[in-house]
Amino acid sequence: MIRRVAVAAVTLLVALGPAAPVQAEQAQFVVMSRNIYLGADVGIAMDLLPDFPAATQFMWDQMRQTDFESRSSGFVDEIALEQPDVIGIQEGTRWYCQSGPLADEVVVFDFVQILLNQLSGAGLNYEIASHDGQIAQNVGFKIAPIPLLTKATDPEIFPSRFGSESAYCGFEIADVLLIKSSLAESVLAVGTTEYQEKYTIIPTVMSVYRGFSWADISISGKPVRFVTTHLESLYSEDGTPTAKIQADQLISDLAATKIPIVLMGDFNSDPRDPRPDIGPNPGQQPSENSACTKQVLNPNLETADSTCNAFWTIMQSGFQSVGPDEADPRHYTWGMNALLTGPDPSRLPAAIEMGNPTGFTDRLDYIFVKGPINVLQAKLVGQSADQKWVSDHAGIVARFEISQPIEYQEVRLAEHTRFPLGFWQLVGFGLVALAGFGIARKRRKKRKLN
Repeated sequence: MIRRVAVAAVTLLVALGPAAPVQAEQAQFVVMSRNIYLGADVGIAMDLLPDFPAATQFMWDQMRQTDFESRSSGFVDEIALEQPDVIGIQEGTRWYCQSGPLADEVVVFDFVQILLNQLSGAGLNYEIASHDGQIAQNVGFKIAPIPLLTKATDPEIFPSRFGSESAYCGFEIADVLLIKSSLAESVLAVGTTEYQEKYTIIPTVMSVYRGFSWADISISGKPVRFVTTHLESLYSEDGTPTAKIQADQLISDLAATKIPIVLMGDFNSDPRDPRPDIGPNPGQQPSENSACTKQVLNPNLETADSTCNAFWTIMQSGFQSVGPDEADPRHYTWGMNALLTGPDPSRLPAAIEMGNPTGFTDRLDYIFVKGPINVLQAKLVGQSADQKWVSDHAGIVARFEISQPIEYQEVRLAEHTRFPLGFWQLVGFGLVALAGFGIARKRRKKRKLN
C-alpha cells in the first residue's frame, strides 16, 4: 500500500422531495462494512509503470493467487453469522479483458456477483440496493484494457474465452450497497456520486477517481440513509491528503440530509495522522509536511487537528464513530500482506510493538452515524490470527436502534460527474501506447540477444 497527496474543492446541490407519514415503531438493524480487496498490490504495480505489460501481468497474477472465488466463502460465513441488513462494500472489483483492439470487453471476474451467487447458494438472499432503475454501485478507480499495453497471459482460462493464452485486461473497483432481498421494496431512493478531488498518476492519462453510493431505506418504517465510500489512499508528500479533501466534500454533500445517516467505508485515515516526520509509520500513512503539521499526541474530539485528517474532519462535523475504540491498537483494521498469507513481515514487528499481535498497523475502516440513532453494539470481523485471511482489511459490524418517529424527507445528493475523456487525454493515451510499444520491442530484442 503506497501513499501520497494533492489539493481541491467542494460543491453542494440538494433537491427536496415530498414528505412521508411519520412512523412510531421501534427499528433495530445490523450493518456491516467490508473492503473485499481487489486482490493485488496496486502500489507495486504503479512502481512498474510505464511498463504497462509488466504491471498488468503482475496485477493479474496476484489477483489469481488471492483467488476471490475461494476467499469469498469467508465473507459468506461472516454474513451468515452476523446477518447484516445492509452491507457496505468497498473494492467490489470487476476484472475484464478483450482479445484485440476491436473486440468486445468480457467480464472475467465480478467479485460482487460471485459473492451474491455464493450467498444465494448458502440460502442467504442479498442484492444490490436499487430504486427506479438506479443501483447503489459507484465505480471509482478504473483502468480499462488498452490494446498493445495492458497485456496479460493466463493459459488456464484465456484460451476458452479468447482463443489465445493472452488478452488485454483491466479492472474497476466500486463502492456497493448490498441489502437483504426482504428490504428491496423498502428502498426509497438510491444515488451515486463522484469526488471532485482525484489523485493523478500520469497527467492527462491516468487518474484515480473515487466516490460513494447511497440509499435511503425504510427500516420498520424508519427511514435511514446508508452511504458506502472509499477515500483515496494515494497522496503527494508535500500537500493535504486527498482523502481529507474528499472528506470535506462528503460531509458537505450530506449536510442537508434530514434523516439518520449511517456512513461506512475505508476512509484511509488513521486518528494519528499526519504522523511525525521522525517515528514509526510502517503503513506509510500521511506524515507532517509544509502543508500539514503533525497530529497532536493522543488526539480526541476536542484536541484533534482535522486540517489534514479525514477521520477527524468527519467526527468534528457531527458524526459519531461506532467504534470499537479507534485508539486501541487491537482495533486496527489494515496490514495483511498482498497475497493474504499472513501479516506483512515488514510491518509485523511494528504492529506487535504497538500492541496488535495479528500484524495490523493502522485503523482505516469505520462506521459513522449522525442523527437520532442509537449504537447498541460494534465489533471488528476478519482480524483473528487463527482464521483464513479473506481481505487485507478487517471489517466492522454494528447493531443500531431507532426508537423515535422519523419523517422521511427525500434530499437527493449532488451527482458530481467526472470530466469526459478529452482531446489531450486521447493524445496522452496515444503517447503512452507508443511508449509501451517501445518497451515491448526492447524486451523482444533483449530476449533474442539472450
